[in-house]
Amino acid sequence: MTSPEPVIDGDVRRVVALDRDEAIRLLAGAAFGRVVFTRDALPAIRPVNHLVEHDGRIIIRTRLTSRLTSAIRPQPPIVVAYEADDIDTVSHIGWTVVVTGFAHAVTDPERIARYERVLRPCVAAAMDIVVEIEPNIVTGMRLIDKAEPTDVEALGDAR
Repeated sequence: MTSPEPVIDGDVRRVVALDRDEAIRLLAGAAFGRVVFTRDALPAIRPVNHLVEHDGRIIIRTRLTSRLTSAIRPQPPIVVAYEADDIDTVSHIGWTVVVTGFAHAVTDPERIARYERVLRPCVAAAMDIVVEIEPNIVTGMRLIDKAEPTDVEALGDAR
């Protein structure tokens, strides 16, 4: 698999596109992210913690009374975006991943019980709804030091 070509981003950093598998792997290692949904026909963002299943589905817990819960109640599922990143505030080196897909409430009691055991809320509030996001579009980028070789450059040196 060939890595995407980097894009020059100023004198210090470069942007390298991530493939889907790497983006999902990074997302799975993140402690929290932000879910973006529509509230009164406008975008709304909520920070949440999450877990990522082996197939890339993102699982979050929320409150029955939250705006997100109100947004996902109607069928069919709603479109949301989920974003997480790890970017150093000084060097601006790191990564960011955005997943766009359909969100719906998990209704299977066994799955709900499992997620309630393994996904602890990051705030002291009752999180009584489990939401699943199917990753339809996955994009990501790594911000690297300009001097750091990309996979393509490293392969060229090894030949």
